[in-house]
Amino acid sequence: MTSIFQQLDLYNFIESLGFLEPFRFAVCRGNQEVGVIQGFIQKDGGRLKQFMSRRAIINGGPWLADDITTEEIDTLLQNCIKGLKKKAIYIEFRNYFDFSKYRSLFEKTGFYYEPHYDVIVRVDGEESWEKRMESSRIRFVKSSLKNGAEMVENPSEQDVIDYYKVLKDLYTEKVKTPLFPLDFFLKLYHTSFCKYIIVKYNDAVVGGMVCIFDENAAYEWFVCGMDGVYKHIYPSTMATYYAIKFASDNGLKYFDMMGAGAPNDGGYGVREFKMKFGGVLMEYGRFKYICNPLLYKIGSLGVKLLKRH
Repeated sequence: MTSIFQQLDLYNFIESLGFLEPFRFAVCRGNQEVGVIQGFIQKDGGRLKQFMSRRAIINGGPWLADDITTEEIDTLLQNCIKGLKKKAIYIEFRNYFDFSKYRSLFEKTGFYYEPHYDVIVRVDGEESWEKRMESSRIRFVKSSLKNGAEMVENPSEQDVIDYYKVLKDLYTEKVKTPLFPLDFFLKLYHTSFCKYIIVKYNDAVVGGMVCIFDENAAYEWFVCGMDGVYKHIYPSTMATYYAIKFASDNGLKYFDMMGAGAPNDGGYGVREFKMKFGGVLMEYGRFKYICNPLLYKIGSLGVKLLKRH
C-alpha cells in the first residue's frame, strides 16, 4: 500500500525547503515502477554537527508492487545503499505497514530489524470510533470545550507560528531532539495534503497537531499541548480527538498515530497516551543500515547524553 510519504507531492515539498535533501529510488519493469524508496537526508546544527548527524530517513517504508520479484527488491535496496552510503551515517526505514515477509531480503542486503510500535485507529468500521476510546478522552474534550477551549476550523499563518512556539518548547524541555525550523511548518500550511489542528484558549494557541493525509489515511506528524497549565483544559487530547474526527469526516480508513516507542521502553508515556484513543498497537518496526559504524556509535552516544540533560 502506498502513502503520502511515497508520493511525489511530498518529494516536491521536501525539495522546496532547502535544509532537507530528498531522494527517490525506483525499480522499473519496462516503463512501470514496481518499487519505490523515497525519503530525505536530515542534518542538524552547524557544519561539524551536520557532518556527525547525517541520516537518511524513509518514513512509511518502501512502496512495493504486489507482484514485485525478489530480484527487483534486491536491486532497489542495493541502489538505495549505493546512492546513500557516502551521504549518510545510517539509513532508516520507519515502517507504517507490515513488511515482515520482506525482512529476510532486507537482512540479506545488510539491514537489520529493530522492533518499534505504531498505533492505528480505524475510522471506517460500523462501530463508532468514539466508542473505542477510553471514556476519559471524551470527558477531557467536553471539559475543555465547556471551560473555554476551542478547535480552530481555519487556522491562520499566525496560528501556525504560535503553535510552533508551543511545539518548540516541548522539544526543548522534554523531547530533547532536533525540531524542523519554522519554515517547514509554514510551507506545509500551504500544501494540499496538510491539515492543521489548532487548539486555543483565551484567544491564545495552547496546542495542536500537524496532520498530513492521503486517500487512505491521516497521519499524526507533530502534536503538542500546554497540558497541566490551565485547569480543566487538555490541549493534547483535544488535538488528537479532532485529528481522528478529521480522518473520519473525510471518509478515510484509519488514523495513524505514528511512533509509539520500542517494546523494551517499558513505561513509555507517549504510547500510553496514544492507546487511550481506541487504537491498535502494531509492531511494524524499522530496518536500519549502518553506513559508517564509528560515526554511528559516536552519534548514538551523543543522543543519549543530550536526553539526560
